[in-house]
Amino acid sequence: MSAVKPKDPRANQKARTRAAIIAGAKELQRHGTTPTVEQAAEHARVSRATAYRYFPTKEALLIELSAMTDPAPVEALLANLTTEPVEERLRLLIDTFDGFALAEEEHVRAFTRVSLDTWLRSRRNGEEAPVVREGRRMRWLETVLAPLDELPPERKRRLQAALALTLGGEAIITMKDVCRLDNDEALAVLRWAATALLRAAVHEGPGSAADDSERPTGNGQPQRRTQRPRRPRRAPADSNATKP
Repeated sequence: MSAVKPKDPRANQKARTRAAIIAGAKELQRHGTTPTVEQAAEHARVSRATAYRYFPTKEALLIELSAMTDPAPVEALLANLTTEPVEERLRLLIDTFDGFALAEEEHVRAFTRVSLDTWLRSRRNGEEAPVVREGRRMRWLETVLAPLDELPPERKRRLQAALALTLGGEAIITMKDVCRLDNDEALAVLRWAATALLRAAVHEGPGSAADDSERPTGNGQPQRRTQRPRRPRRAPADSNATKP
């Protein structure tokens, strides 16, 4: 069974709709227009109501279009990634993406706030699984971990999910606000955590506790491994007892 809850079956469609709205807004930007949600919707040929589910305000749309969300530096890194050691590939991703996020911390926080607001608004409107992120991190990690052919698919998928915790705005906010670290310390800790997770997954033996002890059930809750009942111990013989 999967170690990660299955994706929403409509997630790909939602992601395509979201991408179309962003593409429409970018096209308007290229022509010198600061796009509104309505204009982006019209350009993408989707309804205004649909566009507002993804971008409830003009601010949300403009933050998505800002330089902070531009994946070009990471995309360029991955396109030219020739090094084979996976640890080095992962370090380059952490340093590039998290380093960029630290340098643009104000935009990171604004983007995170808008994402959370969008999710909450969508849930209040009855949407079960709002799509507020494109999910680029998982795609980037898939490229970085590509040389790990010997890793079982389920373990590799779990590793990707764990490593996603070390990338992006949420990781930066935790390091800065909760742990009170400066930028250099934050990047060093995230780099160390990612490396530790990678090494743990690579050196994990088959049938390990991580594979078997907590398998998800149909409702997404972990199912504990069933343990055999212990036999009651016999009382020790009394050496001083009187023999019959």
